[in-house]
Amino acid sequence: MKNQALSRHYRIGGTFCAATVLLALIMCLGSTAKAQSTNGSAGQMPAYYDGQLLTINLMLLPVGTVVLSKNTQINLIFMSDQFESLTGTPFTSVLNAITGAGPGFNPLWQEVQIVFKNPVTGAPTTPRQFTKDDDILMAAAQHQITLVFTLELYRCSVVGQR
Repeated sequence: MKNQALSRHYRIGGTFCAATVLLALIMCLGSTAKAQSTNGSAGQMPAYYDGQLLTINLMLLPVGTVVLSKNTQINLIFMSDQFESLTGTPFTSVLNAITGAGPGFNPLWQEVQIVFKNPVTGAPTTPRQFTKDDDILMAAAQHQITLVFTLELYRCSVVGQR
């Protein structure tokens, strides 16, 4: 008898728990205001190209977007999520190409994360704001930073000088 009462208690408790979780999920989904779109001016942010500060419009493409069949070259956008936690200021992205600055420009960009650690020893290194992709590649070659290629792909366009 005691086991039946206990079993019934768990069934009711489990049903109550599942109903509570479902209700909370519905409330969260139903009451969430739509996030501001990053299309248009809402996606504008500063970025460096060869030491020049520009304004870019950046939009993350959905995972699984098929773009390589028409766009065989992808440019690189260097970012560092770690930088802000180490310095208290956000890292300004660095581009490896811009429109009209040489052959092969494409408005599609693969994110490369800069991690401030020696890739050989794993020892932390001093964070710094880079302004040129050549300086980033040199720092990586000298084991001052680690570069991590992500699967994130962006549509990016330069909209003006800063």
